[in-house]
Amino acid sequence: MSSVPKDKQQLLDAINTIFPKLMTDYRSVPVELSRVCAIEGNVKDTKISVSDTVAYLIGWGQLVLKWHQLTSKNQTVDLPETGFKWNQLGLLAQHFQHHYRDWSYIALLNELEITINLLNELINSLSNDELYGALWYEKYTFGRMIQFNTSSPMKSVRTKVRRFIREQC
Repeated sequence: MSSVPKDKQQLLDAINTIFPKLMTDYRSVPVELSRVCAIEGNVKDTKISVSDTVAYLIGWGQLVLKWHQLTSKNQTVDLPETGFKWNQLGLLAQHFQHHYRDWSYIALLNELEITINLLNELINSLSNDELYGALWYEKYTFGRMIQFNTSSPMKSVRTKVRRFIREQC
Protein backbone atom coordinates (compact mmCIF):
# COMPACT_ATOMS: atom_id res chain seq x y z
CA MET A 1 0.00 0.00 0.00
CA SER A 2 1.23 3.49 -0.83
CA SER A 3 2.17 5.60 2.19
CA VAL A 4 -0.12 8.37 0.91
CA PRO A 5 -3.71 7.22 0.36
CA LYS A 6 -5.01 8.11 -3.08
CA ASP A 7 -8.64 7.10 -2.62
CA LYS A 8 -11.34 6.46 -0.03
CA GLN A 9 -10.48 2.78 0.53
CA GLN A 10 -6.77 3.49 0.94
CA LEU A 11 -7.60 6.24 3.46
CA LEU A 12 -9.80 3.89 5.47
CA ASP A 13 -7.11 1.19 5.27
CA ALA A 14 -4.41 3.62 6.43
CA ILE A 15 -6.42 4.66 9.48
CA ASN A 16 -7.71 1.20 10.33
CA THR A 17 -4.29 -0.43 9.97
CA ILE A 18 -2.42 1.88 12.36
CA PHE A 19 -5.21 2.62 14.87
CA PRO A 20 -5.61 -0.88 16.40
CA LYS A 21 -1.81 -1.19 16.75
CA LEU A 22 -1.65 2.20 18.44
CA MET A 23 -4.49 1.29 20.81
CA THR A 24 -2.70 -1.96 21.75
CA ASP A 25 0.38 0.11 22.60
CA TYR A 26 -1.67 2.64 24.57
CA ARG A 27 -3.40 -0.12 26.54
CA SER A 28 -0.02 -1.58 27.49
CA VAL A 29 0.98 1.65 29.27
CA PRO A 30 0.16 1.44 32.98
CA VAL A 31 -2.24 4.21 34.06
CA GLU A 32 0.29 5.38 36.68
CA LEU A 33 2.82 6.08 33.89
CA SER A 34 0.35 7.76 31.53
CA ARG A 35 1.17 11.27 32.84
CA VAL A 36 4.98 10.88 32.98
CA CYS A 37 6.45 13.58 30.73
CA ALA A 38 9.15 11.70 28.83
CA ILE A 39 8.07 12.00 25.18
CA GLU A 40 9.38 14.67 22.81
CA GLY A 41 6.69 17.33 22.52
CA ASN A 42 5.44 19.28 19.51
CA VAL A 43 7.16 22.43 20.77
CA LYS A 44 10.96 22.52 20.77
CA ASP A 45 12.56 21.41 24.04
CA THR A 46 9.31 20.20 25.62
CA LYS A 47 8.39 16.82 27.04
CA ILE A 48 4.85 15.49 27.04
CA SER A 49 3.09 12.43 28.44
CA VAL A 50 1.41 9.47 26.80
CA SER A 51 -1.92 11.06 27.82
CA ASP A 52 -0.87 14.23 25.99
CA THR A 53 -0.30 12.23 22.80
CA VAL A 54 -3.84 10.85 23.08
CA ALA A 55 -5.19 14.39 23.58
CA TYR A 56 -3.26 15.52 20.49
CA LEU A 57 -4.86 12.81 18.32
CA ILE A 58 -8.32 13.50 19.72
CA GLY A 59 -7.85 17.22 19.11
CA TRP A 60 -6.90 16.80 15.46
CA GLY A 61 -9.63 14.23 14.86
CA GLN A 62 -12.27 16.50 16.36
CA LEU A 63 -10.94 19.38 14.30
CA VAL A 64 -11.38 17.40 11.07
CA LEU A 65 -14.97 16.61 12.11
CA LYS A 66 -15.55 20.32 12.85
CA TRP A 67 -14.15 21.32 9.45
CA HIS A 68 -16.59 19.00 7.72
CA GLN A 69 -19.52 20.10 9.85
CA LEU A 70 -18.86 23.77 9.04
CA THR A 71 -18.27 23.25 5.31
CA SER A 72 -21.39 21.10 5.01
CA LYS A 73 -23.34 24.10 6.36
CA ASN A 74 -21.50 26.46 3.96
CA GLN A 75 -19.88 28.17 6.95
CA THR A 76 -16.34 29.55 6.98
CA VAL A 77 -13.63 27.33 8.43
CA ASP A 78 -10.71 28.95 10.25
CA LEU A 79 -7.82 26.71 9.30
CA PRO A 80 -6.25 25.09 11.10
CA GLU A 81 -8.36 26.37 14.03
CA THR A 82 -9.79 29.67 15.25
CA GLY A 83 -6.98 31.60 16.91
CA PHE A 84 -4.17 29.53 15.36
CA LYS A 85 -2.16 29.84 12.16
CA TRP A 86 -0.41 27.01 10.30
CA ASN A 87 2.93 28.14 11.73
CA GLN A 88 1.54 27.68 15.27
CA LEU A 89 0.86 23.95 15.22
CA GLY A 90 2.99 23.41 18.32
CA LEU A 91 0.81 25.88 20.21
CA LEU A 92 -2.29 24.15 18.84
CA ALA A 93 -0.94 20.81 20.12
CA GLN A 94 -0.48 22.40 23.55
CA HIS A 95 -4.03 23.75 23.33
CA PHE A 96 -5.33 20.20 22.77
CA GLN A 97 -3.23 18.89 25.67
CA HIS A 98 -4.50 21.66 27.95
CA HIS A 99 -8.12 21.02 26.93
CA TYR A 100 -7.90 17.34 27.96
CA ARG A 101 -5.49 17.68 30.91
CA ASP A 102 -8.08 16.74 33.55
CA TRP A 103 -9.37 13.66 31.73
CA SER A 104 -8.37 10.24 33.03
CA TYR A 105 -6.21 8.08 30.81
CA ILE A 106 -9.06 5.60 30.31
CA ALA A 107 -11.49 8.41 29.39
CA LEU A 108 -8.95 9.73 26.87
CA LEU A 109 -8.57 6.31 25.25
CA ASN A 110 -12.36 5.96 25.07
CA GLU A 111 -12.68 9.42 23.50
CA LEU A 112 -9.99 8.61 20.94
CA GLU A 113 -11.86 5.46 19.99
CA ILE A 114 -15.13 7.42 19.63
CA THR A 115 -13.35 10.08 17.54
CA ILE A 116 -11.82 7.52 15.19
CA ASN A 117 -15.19 5.79 14.83
CA LEU A 118 -16.79 9.14 13.92
CA LEU A 119 -14.04 9.81 11.39
CA ASN A 120 -14.59 6.37 9.84
CA GLU A 121 -18.33 7.11 9.65
CA LEU A 122 -17.59 10.46 8.01
CA ILE A 123 -15.24 8.94 5.44
CA ASN A 124 -17.73 6.16 4.69
CA SER A 125 -20.50 8.75 4.22
CA LEU A 126 -18.51 10.64 1.58
CA SER A 127 -17.91 9.56 -1.99
CA ASN A 128 -14.44 9.02 -3.37
CA ASP A 129 -15.06 12.13 -5.47
CA GLU A 130 -15.92 14.22 -2.38
CA LEU A 131 -12.75 13.01 -0.69
CA TYR A 132 -10.30 13.07 -3.61
CA GLY A 133 -12.03 14.60 -6.64
CA ALA A 134 -11.51 18.29 -5.90
CA LEU A 135 -9.15 20.53 -4.01
CA TRP A 136 -10.48 21.35 -0.55
CA TYR A 137 -7.76 23.55 0.92
CA GLU A 138 -5.09 25.12 -1.28
CA LYS A 139 -3.50 22.18 -3.13
CA TYR A 140 -5.01 19.44 -0.91
CA THR A 141 -8.13 17.31 -1.20
CA PHE A 142 -10.30 16.69 1.86
CA GLY A 143 -9.08 13.08 1.89
CA ARG A 144 -5.49 14.29 2.09
CA MET A 145 -6.38 16.73 4.89
CA ILE A 146 -7.99 13.87 6.82
CA GLN A 147 -4.89 11.71 6.32
CA PHE A 148 -2.58 14.56 7.45
CA ASN A 149 -4.49 14.68 10.73
CA THR A 150 -5.25 11.00 11.40
CA SER A 151 -3.08 8.18 10.05
CA SER A 152 0.06 10.32 9.63
CA PRO A 153 0.21 11.62 13.21
CA MET A 154 -0.88 8.20 14.52
CA LYS A 155 2.24 6.69 12.92
CA SER A 156 4.60 9.24 14.44
CA VAL A 157 2.86 9.11 17.83
CA ARG A 158 3.06 5.31 17.82
CA THR A 159 6.84 5.49 17.32
CA LYS A 160 7.14 7.86 20.29
CA VAL A 161 4.82 5.77 22.49
CA ARG A 162 6.69 2.56 21.68
CA ARG A 163 9.98 4.26 22.61
CA PHE A 164 8.37 5.39 25.90
CA ILE A 165 7.19 1.83 26.59
CA ARG A 166 10.71 0.43 25.98
CA GLU A 167 12.31 3.04 28.23
CA GLN A 168 9.72 3.40 31.02
CA CYS A 169 7.69 0.23 31.32
